[in-house]
Amino acid sequence: MVSAGDVVFDSMGIHLPAESGQLLSLIARHGAVSRSELERLSGSSRTTIVQRLGVLFAANLIRETEETQPTGGRPSRLLKLNEDFALIIAVDIGESLTRVALTDLSPKIVAEAVFPTNLDNSPASVLSEITACSDRLLAQVGRPINQVIGIGLCLPSRIDYRNARVFGPSVMHGWDGFDIRGWFLDRFQTKVFADNDVNLMALAEYKNYWPNEDYFFFIKAGTGIGGGIVIRGEVYRGGKGTAGDIGHIQLDFPNPPLCRCGKLGCLEAYSGGWAIARDLRAKGIEANNSRDVINLVKRNVPEAIQLLRVAGKGFGEVAANVVSVLNPNLIVLGGTLAEADEHLMVGIRELVNQRCLPLATQTLEIVKARTGDRAGILGAAQLVINEQLVGLGSQHPD
Repeated sequence: MVSAGDVVFDSMGIHLPAESGQLLSLIARHGAVSRSELERLSGSSRTTIVQRLGVLFAANLIRETEETQPTGGRPSRLLKLNEDFALIIAVDIGESLTRVALTDLSPKIVAEAVFPTNLDNSPASVLSEITACSDRLLAQVGRPINQVIGIGLCLPSRIDYRNARVFGPSVMHGWDGFDIRGWFLDRFQTKVFADNDVNLMALAEYKNYWPNEDYFFFIKAGTGIGGGIVIRGEVYRGGKGTAGDIGHIQLDFPNPPLCRCGKLGCLEAYSGGWAIARDLRAKGIEANNSRDVINLVKRNVPEAIQLLRVAGKGFGEVAANVVSVLNPNLIVLGGTLAEADEHLMVGIRELVNQRCLPLATQTLEIVKARTGDRAGILGAAQLVINEQLVGLGSQHPD
């Protein structure tokens, strides 16, 4: 436990007076802000702001940067989180690989490791590997576990977000209802947060590259398919956490194939990496997943290119429906299949422009994601920041 005056930092998070917590929340949410901006955002006077910031400076939670903001008079220096105050354990569990990282509060990766995943193993087995890996990384950077502010998990499944549990049928066999949070608490005594991979990839992409886009939709095109919705900076999860589950929207195409979920004709059964690999194998070309598909496309194998372009039309069908319902300003395509660039993007743009009203598409951008294979890790870290720091403010005034 670390204590500085009115501030206590222990394994469960940061505890400080509510008024200073509101300022820390605003700084964490907005990234870098001036004192005058904090006055406006909080509705407090300059004197009150100075007093409350004093608590945060004394605890080493914030720092003054060299960046300044023009004010018409003396330039005002910007305030930011002290990124080195604490660490986050961020975990991205994939269908074939797991990535474990320590990040600071930027979040920026401080140390990381990658190892193969076998989701047929028990949850305890996979989580034990993650725990051991986390211990090694902490030893590597010379920081104790009591300097970890939280653990963020990015999972390839539907998530009961409130309870950090997998629910419903998914590729994570045997995880349904498993108490992930309790399992970690028995070992690390720190708070644990979990969300599905697409929501966290969307969050990372939004925070790093599109923070001014109020209506943002992210499509993960990988071995599986999913969508993430960010509205005014907040991930929209829906009533049960299944918002954006576009991979299992059923398409009205002839001879619908069987999906992994057990239904016929889902988008994923046409356009997911596993489905394209299935169709390539039927043509006598060896492929097992989205990475194999992309490698074949990069080698200019015509059958792979043709199937990926057909997959793009499937994505376009669903994206057009998304535009009609949500009216996003921006659609970002991420995941392994996004590496195919225009082979995939052309079909999406074509169908969206054909099916949607001009008012919905005249300023709509459809672009490729920029965060790459670190999106899940950075999203998991940002999730912890949102819960442990941004969440300190009882309100988030704009």
